[in-house]
Amino acid sequence: MRLGVLDIGSNTGHLLVVDARGGAAPLPAASYKEPLRLAEHIEDGHVTRVGIEALTEFTRHAMRFAVERGCVETMAFATSAVREADNTDEVLDAVQAETGTRIHVLSGEDEARLTFLAVRRWFGWSAGRLAVFDIGGGSLEIAGGPDESPDVAWSVPLGAARLARRWSTWDLTADRVEDLRLQLRAELARDAGDLLRGGRPDRAAATSKTFRTLARICGAAPSSEGSLVPRVLRRDDLRAWVPRLVAMPPEELPSLPGVSTGRSHQVVPGALVAEAVMDVFDVEELEICPWALREGVILERFDQISVLD
Repeated sequence: MRLGVLDIGSNTGHLLVVDARGGAAPLPAASYKEPLRLAEHIEDGHVTRVGIEALTEFTRHAMRFAVERGCVETMAFATSAVREADNTDEVLDAVQAETGTRIHVLSGEDEARLTFLAVRRWFGWSAGRLAVFDIGGGSLEIAGGPDESPDVAWSVPLGAARLARRWSTWDLTADRVEDLRLQLRAELARDAGDLLRGGRPDRAAATSKTFRTLARICGAAPSSEGSLVPRVLRRDDLRAWVPRLVAMPPEELPSLPGVSTGRSHQVVPGALVAEAVMDVFDVEELEICPWALREGVILERFDQISVLD
């Protein structure tokens, strides 16, 4: 069965088309994405008309792409940028009126839960008690537990794009960086006990472009070597890189391995959040999982279809 999942994130709109069948991993068949940057089209809490038009046009092209690739069903969802906007219903109604597609908004908890499902399926039961972290554009998702459904799952407004808008990385002094580091740790520590009281995880994993980029900067294999190559982000390596990243002129950041020009301004905020995560949860290394939210949505939907069959 060919399924599509349309993911409207704070940075990117991404349609993933996969072939799915019982007992097998979803096989990617096609992909279509564009840098929507919805988080940058929010003014006074509202997604702007320009942002709505960009989302509408992308959705129209993406759904046509899915039909042309033979998808029998395409699930469309949005995360923090649309979820937190003051005009969420206006955005969703406008897109549906123009494209016929209703985009569903995932809660932060569901976003964390579905990402956890994908990571659990990737690593399997041998991972034991699993902790999962995902830095998106607008939020950080955290989940943990020994089963396929996490014991705890929550979202924190510490996405890389959100923080890049909030901070000016052009003039980050040493004192300012230290202040930000302490703020991040305080915000994360507020609910850290929810994950830690279940016991120390046997395995800690990370998903998302931000974590993959940081792992690549710290020496992990490039994406060209395939998804089955193990990739790890080590705390000591990241800690050594953070001051170097902060000190680099912004125009030099895209020269680093794995850093794209469009997201280079998010590298420093993302690195500070990742470092805070590893410190607050006392994680020496994070294994990078190639599956994330989109795969979680597909896996859950195929599980539902299989039960009905």
